[in-house]
Amino acid sequence: MSKQTAEQATAAGAEEQSSPDVATQPDKVDLATLQRDRDAAKERQKSRLGGLETETLIELYRQMILIRRFEEKAAEVYSAGKIGGFCHLYIGQEAVAVGTLSALRKDDYVITSYREHGHALAKGMTPESVMAELYGKATGCSKGKGGSMHMFDKSLNFLGGHGIVGGQIPLGTGAAFASKYQGTDQVTLCFFGEAAVNQGAFHESLNMAQLWKLPCIYICENNQYGMGTSLERAMSLRDISKKASAYEMASEFVDGMDVLAVREATARAVERARKDYLPTLLEIRTYRFMGHSMSDPGNYRTRAEIEKYQERDPIKLFSASLREEKIADEKLLKEIDAEVRKQVEESVRFAEESPYPAPEELYTDIYANPIDPSARKL
Repeated sequence: MSKQTAEQATAAGAEEQSSPDVATQPDKVDLATLQRDRDAAKERQKSRLGGLETETLIELYRQMILIRRFEEKAAEVYSAGKIGGFCHLYIGQEAVAVGTLSALRKDDYVITSYREHGHALAKGMTPESVMAELYGKATGCSKGKGGSMHMFDKSLNFLGGHGIVGGQIPLGTGAAFASKYQGTDQVTLCFFGEAAVNQGAFHESLNMAQLWKLPCIYICENNQYGMGTSLERAMSLRDISKKASAYEMASEFVDGMDVLAVREATARAVERARKDYLPTLLEIRTYRFMGHSMSDPGNYRTRAEIEKYQERDPIKLFSASLREEKIADEKLLKEIDAEVRKQVEESVRFAEESPYPAPEELYTDIYANPIDPSARKL
Protein backbone atom coordinates (compact mmCIF):
# COMPACT_ATOMS: atom_id res chain seq x y z
CA MET A 1 0.00 0.00 0.00
CA SER A 2 1.32 3.44 -0.88
CA LYS A 3 1.90 6.15 1.68
CA GLN A 4 -0.79 8.24 0.04
CA THR A 5 -3.35 5.48 0.48
CA ALA A 6 -2.46 5.11 4.14
CA GLU A 7 -2.82 8.85 4.67
CA GLN A 8 -6.22 8.82 2.99
CA ALA A 9 -7.38 6.09 5.33
CA THR A 10 -6.11 8.12 8.28
CA ALA A 11 -7.98 11.17 7.04
CA ALA A 12 -11.24 9.22 7.04
CA GLY A 13 -11.30 9.53 10.82
CA ALA A 14 -10.20 13.15 10.95
CA GLU A 15 -13.59 14.41 12.09
CA GLU A 16 -13.11 12.55 15.35
CA GLN A 17 -10.06 14.64 16.20
CA SER A 18 -12.29 16.85 18.31
CA SER A 19 -11.80 14.34 21.13
CA PRO A 20 -10.13 15.99 24.14
CA ASP A 21 -6.36 16.37 24.11
CA VAL A 22 -4.80 14.19 26.80
CA ALA A 23 -2.11 16.83 27.37
CA THR A 24 -4.56 19.43 28.68
CA GLN A 25 -6.75 17.86 31.35
CA PRO A 26 -8.71 20.40 33.46
CA ASP A 27 -8.57 20.98 37.19
CA LYS A 28 -12.12 22.37 37.11
CA VAL A 29 -15.11 21.43 35.03
CA ASP A 30 -16.16 24.02 32.43
CA LEU A 31 -19.86 23.17 32.13
CA ALA A 32 -20.43 25.28 29.01
CA THR A 33 -17.56 23.61 27.16
CA LEU A 34 -18.71 20.16 28.27
CA GLN A 35 -22.22 20.84 27.03
CA ARG A 36 -20.93 22.09 23.69
CA ASP A 37 -18.63 19.10 23.20
CA ARG A 38 -21.36 16.65 24.18
CA ASP A 39 -23.89 18.21 21.83
CA ALA A 40 -21.40 18.18 18.95
CA ALA A 41 -20.60 14.51 19.58
CA LYS A 42 -24.28 13.66 19.70
CA GLU A 43 -24.97 15.40 16.40
CA ARG A 44 -22.14 13.45 14.75
CA GLN A 45 -23.56 10.23 16.12
CA LYS A 46 -27.12 11.03 15.03
CA SER A 47 -25.88 11.62 11.49
CA ARG A 48 -24.76 7.97 11.42
CA LEU A 49 -28.08 6.45 12.47
CA GLY A 50 -29.72 6.56 9.05
CA GLY A 51 -28.26 3.49 7.39
CA LEU A 52 -28.89 1.04 10.24
CA GLU A 53 -32.00 -0.96 11.06
CA THR A 54 -33.80 -0.31 14.33
CA GLU A 55 -33.13 -3.87 15.51
CA THR A 56 -29.38 -3.39 15.00
CA LEU A 57 -29.33 -0.12 16.93
CA ILE A 58 -31.31 -1.58 19.83
CA GLU A 59 -28.97 -4.58 19.95
CA LEU A 60 -25.92 -2.31 20.10
CA TYR A 61 -27.49 -0.51 23.04
CA ARG A 62 -28.42 -3.77 24.76
CA GLN A 63 -24.87 -5.10 24.45
CA MET A 64 -23.36 -1.95 25.92
CA ILE A 65 -25.81 -2.04 28.83
CA LEU A 66 -25.04 -5.73 29.39
CA ILE A 67 -21.31 -5.04 29.63
CA ARG A 68 -21.85 -2.06 31.96
CA ARG A 69 -24.18 -3.92 34.34
CA PHE A 70 -22.00 -7.04 34.25
CA GLU A 71 -18.91 -5.05 35.19
CA GLU A 72 -20.74 -3.21 37.96
CA LYS A 73 -21.81 -6.55 39.39
CA ALA A 74 -18.28 -7.93 39.01
CA ALA A 75 -17.01 -4.99 41.07
CA GLU A 76 -19.64 -5.70 43.70
CA VAL A 77 -18.88 -9.41 44.11
CA TYR A 78 -15.13 -8.72 43.99
CA SER A 79 -15.48 -6.21 46.83
CA ALA A 80 -17.48 -8.81 48.75
CA GLY A 81 -14.58 -11.24 48.45
CA LYS A 82 -16.46 -13.72 46.26
CA ILE A 83 -13.91 -13.54 43.45
CA GLY A 84 -10.19 -12.98 43.75
CA GLY A 85 -7.06 -12.30 41.78
CA PHE A 86 -6.74 -9.41 39.35
CA CYS A 87 -9.88 -7.82 37.98
CA HIS A 88 -9.71 -5.09 35.31
CA LEU A 89 -13.08 -3.52 34.56
CA TYR A 90 -14.26 -2.18 31.22
CA ILE A 91 -16.62 0.54 32.45
CA GLY A 92 -16.47 3.51 30.08
CA GLN A 93 -15.02 1.59 27.14
CA GLU A 94 -18.15 -0.36 26.13
CA ALA A 95 -18.52 1.35 22.74
CA VAL A 96 -15.16 -0.05 21.61
CA ALA A 97 -15.92 -3.75 22.09
CA VAL A 98 -19.52 -3.47 20.92
CA GLY A 99 -18.78 -1.24 17.94
CA THR A 100 -15.85 -3.27 16.64
CA LEU A 101 -17.26 -6.74 17.12
CA SER A 102 -20.61 -5.80 15.60
CA ALA A 103 -18.77 -5.37 12.28
CA LEU A 104 -17.46 -8.97 12.31
CA ARG A 105 -18.72 -12.33 11.18
CA LYS A 106 -19.09 -15.09 13.73
CA ASP A 107 -16.11 -17.00 12.29
CA ASP A 108 -13.69 -14.07 12.56
CA TYR A 109 -11.01 -14.18 15.25
CA VAL A 110 -10.64 -11.94 18.30
CA ILE A 111 -7.68 -11.76 20.66
CA THR A 112 -7.21 -9.23 23.41
CA SER A 113 -5.48 -8.22 26.62
CA TYR A 114 -6.43 -8.85 30.23
CA ARG A 115 -9.26 -6.24 30.25
CA GLU A 116 -11.45 -8.59 28.26
CA HIS A 117 -14.81 -9.19 29.96
CA GLY A 118 -16.49 -6.79 27.52
CA HIS A 119 -14.95 -8.41 24.45
CA ALA A 120 -15.97 -11.87 25.64
CA LEU A 121 -19.59 -10.81 26.08
CA ALA A 122 -19.70 -8.91 22.79
CA LYS A 123 -18.24 -11.92 20.92
CA GLY A 124 -21.09 -14.06 22.18
CA MET A 125 -20.04 -15.66 25.46
CA THR A 126 -22.89 -15.99 27.92
CA PRO A 127 -22.80 -13.91 31.11
CA GLU A 128 -23.04 -17.20 33.02
CA SER A 129 -19.83 -18.62 31.52
CA VAL A 130 -17.94 -15.36 32.08
CA MET A 131 -19.17 -14.85 35.66
CA ALA A 132 -18.46 -18.48 36.53
CA GLU A 133 -14.92 -18.02 35.26
CA LEU A 134 -14.51 -15.00 37.53
CA TYR A 135 -15.63 -17.21 40.41
CA GLY A 136 -13.11 -19.89 39.37
CA LYS A 137 -15.86 -22.44 38.81
CA ALA A 138 -15.77 -25.50 36.56
CA THR A 139 -18.63 -24.11 34.46
CA GLY A 140 -16.57 -21.09 33.47
CA CYS A 141 -15.40 -20.57 29.89
CA SER A 142 -11.88 -21.69 30.85
CA LYS A 143 -13.09 -24.31 33.35
CA GLY A 144 -12.28 -21.99 36.24
CA LYS A 145 -8.54 -22.06 35.50
CA GLY A 146 -8.16 -18.70 33.76
CA GLY A 147 -10.03 -16.22 35.89
CA SER A 148 -10.58 -12.62 34.92
CA MET A 149 -7.59 -12.26 32.60
CA HIS A 150 -7.68 -15.51 30.62
CA MET A 151 -11.03 -16.20 29.01
CA PHE A 152 -11.15 -18.38 25.89
CA ASP A 153 -13.87 -19.87 23.72
CA LYS A 154 -12.76 -21.94 20.75
CA SER A 155 -16.32 -22.28 19.44
CA LEU A 156 -16.51 -18.50 19.05
CA ASN A 157 -12.94 -18.09 17.76
CA PHE A 158 -12.26 -15.97 20.84
CA LEU A 159 -8.55 -16.49 21.34
CA GLY A 160 -8.51 -15.14 24.83
CA GLY A 161 -7.28 -12.47 27.13
CA HIS A 162 -3.53 -12.29 27.76
CA GLY A 163 -1.79 -10.98 30.85
CA ILE A 164 1.53 -9.91 29.31
CA VAL A 165 1.38 -6.36 27.94
CA GLY A 166 1.60 -6.64 24.16
CA GLY A 167 2.02 -10.41 24.29
CA GLN A 168 -1.13 -11.02 22.27
CA ILE A 169 -0.07 -8.81 19.34
CA PRO A 170 2.26 -11.38 17.69
CA LEU A 171 -0.34 -14.08 18.37
CA GLY A 172 -3.02 -12.09 16.60
CA THR A 173 -0.63 -11.56 13.72
CA GLY A 174 -0.10 -15.32 13.58
CA ALA A 175 -3.84 -15.98 13.49
CA ALA A 176 -4.14 -13.61 10.53
CA PHE A 177 -1.25 -15.40 8.82
CA ALA A 178 -3.06 -18.71 9.31
CA SER A 179 -6.21 -17.32 7.65
CA LYS A 180 -4.24 -16.17 4.62
CA TYR A 181 -2.22 -19.39 4.44
CA GLN A 182 -5.41 -21.47 4.51
CA GLY A 183 -7.06 -19.25 1.90
CA THR A 184 -10.03 -18.19 4.01
CA ASP A 185 -11.42 -14.67 4.18
CA GLN A 186 -11.52 -14.56 7.98
CA VAL A 187 -10.10 -11.48 9.68
CA THR A 188 -8.49 -11.09 13.09
CA LEU A 189 -9.16 -8.27 15.52
CA CYS A 190 -6.25 -7.76 17.90
CA PHE A 191 -6.96 -5.47 20.88
CA PHE A 192 -4.39 -3.83 23.13
CA GLY A 193 -3.93 -0.73 25.26
CA GLU A 194 -1.81 2.26 24.33
CA ALA A 195 0.95 1.20 26.73
CA ALA A 196 1.56 -1.87 24.54
CA VAL A 197 2.50 0.40 21.64
CA ASN A 198 5.87 1.01 23.32
CA GLN A 199 6.65 -2.71 23.21
CA GLY A 200 8.87 -3.99 20.43
CA ALA A 201 6.37 -6.73 19.59
CA PHE A 202 3.90 -4.08 18.40
CA HIS A 203 6.31 -2.68 15.82
CA GLU A 204 7.59 -6.07 14.70
CA SER A 205 4.03 -7.29 14.19
CA LEU A 206 2.88 -4.27 12.20
CA ASN A 207 5.93 -4.47 9.98
CA MET A 208 5.34 -8.17 9.31
CA ALA A 209 1.59 -7.75 8.72
CA GLN A 210 2.07 -5.03 6.13
CA LEU A 211 5.03 -6.78 4.49
CA TRP A 212 3.20 -10.10 4.20
CA LYS A 213 -0.27 -8.56 3.61
CA LEU A 214 -2.09 -10.15 6.54
CA PRO A 215 -5.81 -9.62 7.35
CA CYS A 216 -5.21 -8.30 10.85
CA ILE A 217 -6.88 -5.24 12.37
CA TYR A 218 -4.83 -3.82 15.22
CA ILE A 219 -7.08 -1.97 17.66
CA CYS A 220 -5.43 0.30 20.17
CA GLU A 221 -7.94 0.99 22.94
CA ASN A 222 -6.35 4.24 24.01
CA ASN A 223 -7.85 4.95 27.43
CA GLN A 224 -4.98 7.38 27.99
CA TYR A 225 -3.41 5.68 31.02
CA GLY A 226 -1.01 2.75 31.22
CA MET A 227 -1.83 1.68 34.78
CA GLY A 228 -1.23 4.99 36.58
CA THR A 229 1.00 6.62 33.97
CA SER A 230 -0.61 9.09 31.59
CA LEU A 231 0.03 8.82 27.87
CA GLU A 232 1.70 12.22 27.74
CA ARG A 233 4.38 11.08 30.22
CA ALA A 234 5.21 7.87 28.37
CA MET A 235 4.99 8.51 24.63
CA SER A 236 6.73 11.16 22.51
CA LEU A 237 4.21 10.79 19.65
CA ARG A 238 0.77 10.72 21.27
CA ASP A 239 -1.16 10.30 18.02
CA ILE A 240 -0.84 6.53 17.90
CA SER A 241 -2.61 6.24 14.55
CA LYS A 242 0.33 8.01 12.92
CA LYS A 243 2.68 5.22 13.93
CA ALA A 244 1.21 3.11 11.12
CA SER A 245 2.83 5.42 8.58
CA ALA A 246 6.22 3.92 9.46
CA TYR A 247 4.98 0.68 7.89
CA GLU A 248 2.88 2.14 5.02
CA MET A 249 -0.18 0.77 6.82
CA ALA A 250 -3.71 2.19 6.67
CA SER A 251 -4.87 3.77 9.91
CA GLU A 252 -7.65 5.81 11.47
CA PHE A 253 -8.21 7.83 14.62
CA VAL A 254 -11.67 7.04 16.04
CA ASP A 255 -13.87 8.53 18.75
CA GLY A 256 -14.18 5.58 21.10
CA MET A 257 -17.12 7.11 22.98
CA ASP A 258 -19.32 6.81 19.87
CA VAL A 259 -20.34 3.22 19.16
CA LEU A 260 -21.40 4.05 15.60
CA ALA A 261 -18.12 5.79 14.74
CA VAL A 262 -16.29 2.71 16.01
CA ARG A 263 -18.53 0.39 14.00
CA GLU A 264 -18.04 2.36 10.77
CA ALA A 265 -14.25 2.56 11.09
CA THR A 266 -14.03 -1.16 11.84
CA ALA A 267 -16.25 -1.99 8.87
CA ARG A 268 -13.85 -0.14 6.58
CA ALA A 269 -10.91 -2.03 8.04
CA VAL A 270 -12.73 -5.36 7.79
CA GLU A 271 -13.49 -4.78 4.11
CA ARG A 272 -9.84 -3.97 3.47
CA ALA A 273 -8.70 -7.11 5.29
CA ARG A 274 -11.29 -9.45 3.78
CA LYS A 275 -10.99 -8.22 0.21
CA ASP A 276 -7.30 -7.40 -0.11
CA TYR A 277 -5.60 -9.13 2.86
CA LEU A 278 -4.42 -5.74 4.13
CA PRO A 279 -3.94 -4.79 7.79
CA THR A 280 -5.14 -1.62 9.55
CA LEU A 281 -4.25 0.20 12.74
CA LEU A 282 -7.21 1.80 14.53
CA GLU A 283 -6.51 4.15 17.41
CA ILE A 284 -9.79 4.27 19.28
CA ARG A 285 -9.63 7.03 21.89
CA THR A 286 -11.67 6.09 24.95
CA TYR A 287 -11.54 6.44 28.74
CA ARG A 288 -11.96 4.05 31.65
CA PHE A 289 -14.08 5.44 34.45
CA MET A 290 -12.58 3.06 37.03
CA GLY A 291 -9.00 2.52 38.14
CA HIS A 292 -6.62 0.27 36.24
CA SER A 293 -7.82 -2.67 38.33
CA MET A 294 -9.95 -3.17 41.42
CA SER A 295 -6.89 -2.54 43.58
CA ASP A 296 -6.26 0.88 41.99
CA PRO A 297 -7.95 3.90 43.64
CA GLY A 298 -6.99 6.08 40.66
CA ASN A 299 -5.61 8.97 42.71
CA TYR A 300 -3.45 10.10 39.79
CA ARG A 301 -6.55 11.54 38.08
CA THR A 302 -8.57 14.55 39.16
CA ARG A 303 -12.28 14.34 39.79
CA ALA A 304 -12.77 17.07 37.18
CA GLU A 305 -11.00 14.97 34.55
CA ILE A 306 -13.18 11.93 35.23
CA GLU A 307 -16.36 14.03 35.20
CA LYS A 308 -15.36 15.53 31.88
CA TYR A 309 -15.27 12.11 30.24
CA GLN A 310 -18.35 10.89 32.06
CA GLU A 311 -20.24 13.61 30.22
CA ARG A 312 -19.29 11.72 27.06
CA ASP A 313 -20.36 8.36 28.54
CA PRO A 314 -20.93 6.19 25.43
CA ILE A 315 -24.15 4.74 26.85
CA LYS A 316 -25.60 8.12 27.83
CA LEU A 317 -24.65 9.53 24.44
CA PHE A 318 -26.20 6.65 22.48
CA SER A 319 -29.40 6.49 24.54
CA ALA A 320 -29.91 10.23 24.04
CA SER A 321 -29.46 9.83 20.28
CA LEU A 322 -31.96 6.96 20.17
CA ARG A 323 -34.55 8.93 22.12
CA GLU A 324 -34.17 12.16 20.18
CA GLU A 325 -34.45 10.36 16.85
CA LYS A 326 -37.48 8.45 18.17
CA ILE A 327 -35.84 5.09 17.59
CA ALA A 328 -36.45 4.09 21.20
CA ASP A 329 -38.40 5.75 23.99
CA GLU A 330 -37.54 5.87 27.68
CA LYS A 331 -39.89 2.99 28.44
CA LEU A 332 -38.12 0.62 26.05
CA LEU A 333 -34.67 1.60 27.32
CA LYS A 334 -35.75 0.97 30.91
CA GLU A 335 -37.18 -2.40 29.93
CA ILE A 336 -33.87 -3.37 28.33
CA ASP A 337 -32.00 -2.29 31.45
CA ALA A 338 -34.31 -4.29 33.70
CA GLU A 339 -33.95 -7.37 31.49
CA VAL A 340 -30.16 -7.06 31.52
CA ARG A 341 -30.01 -6.60 35.30
CA LYS A 342 -32.04 -9.78 35.71
CA GLN A 343 -29.72 -11.61 33.32
CA VAL A 344 -26.66 -10.50 35.28
CA GLU A 345 -28.21 -11.53 38.59
CA GLU A 346 -28.91 -14.93 37.07
CA SER A 347 -25.26 -15.22 36.04
CA VAL A 348 -24.21 -14.61 39.66
CA ARG A 349 -26.65 -17.25 40.90
CA PHE A 350 -25.30 -19.69 38.29
CA ALA A 351 -21.71 -18.98 39.31
CA GLU A 352 -22.36 -19.35 43.02
CA GLU A 353 -24.21 -22.63 42.57
CA SER A 354 -21.62 -24.11 40.19
CA PRO A 355 -18.96 -26.52 41.48
CA TYR A 356 -15.27 -25.80 41.71
CA PRO A 357 -12.98 -27.80 39.40
CA ALA A 358 -12.18 -31.30 40.63
CA PRO A 359 -8.62 -31.77 42.00
CA GLU A 360 -7.66 -33.93 39.01
CA GLU A 361 -8.31 -30.97 36.72
CA LEU A 362 -4.85 -29.79 37.76
CA TYR A 363 -3.48 -32.33 35.31
CA THR A 364 -5.75 -31.69 32.33
CA ASP A 365 -5.17 -29.23 29.48
CA ILE A 366 -1.47 -29.16 30.32
CA TYR A 367 0.94 -29.05 27.40
CA ALA A 368 4.39 -30.30 28.35
CA ASN A 369 6.95 -32.86 27.30
CA PRO A 370 6.66 -35.73 29.79
CA ILE A 371 9.97 -36.83 31.24
CA ASP A 372 10.61 -40.04 33.16
CA PRO A 373 12.01 -38.81 36.50
CA SER A 374 14.25 -41.87 36.70
CA ALA A 375 15.97 -40.86 33.46
CA ARG A 376 17.03 -37.43 34.71
CA LYS A 377 20.73 -36.82 35.28
CA LEU A 378 21.96 -34.60 38.09
